[in-house]
Amino acid sequence: MSSLLTNNSAMTALTTLKSIAGQLDQTSSRISTGLKVSNAADNAAYWSIATTIRADNGSLGAVKDALGLGAASVDTAFNGMNNTIEDMKSIQAKLTAAMSPNVDRGKIQTEINAILSKMKSTA
Repeated sequence: MSSLLTNNSAMTALTTLKSIAGQLDQTSSRISTGLKVSNAADNAAYWSIATTIRADNGSLGAVKDALGLGAASVDTAFNGMNNTIEDMKSIQAKLTAAMSPNVDRGKIQTEINAILSKMKSTA
């Protein structure tokens, strides 16, 4: 009967089996985390780079959100300015109409005051 320590085939098979088991553990870890390098022990340089990139990606997400909020604010101001321009054109038309003879200027002034009130609420 031969001993395990003297059986070269058994030693080779055992070494191969240990290697396969280690690779299987590594693959299982990659599958469970979704990352090739899930901690610093796997590869310190790659882990550091990946961690930095993930942090930068989070920062860029915050910047993107802030830019979206800024764009929405600008859009709101733009719409308000367009409404105000249309109101000013309406006031101009009312003033032109008020220059005509036989016009109820009190009624036109009431309409202008209503437009001015609308402009204040838009502002």
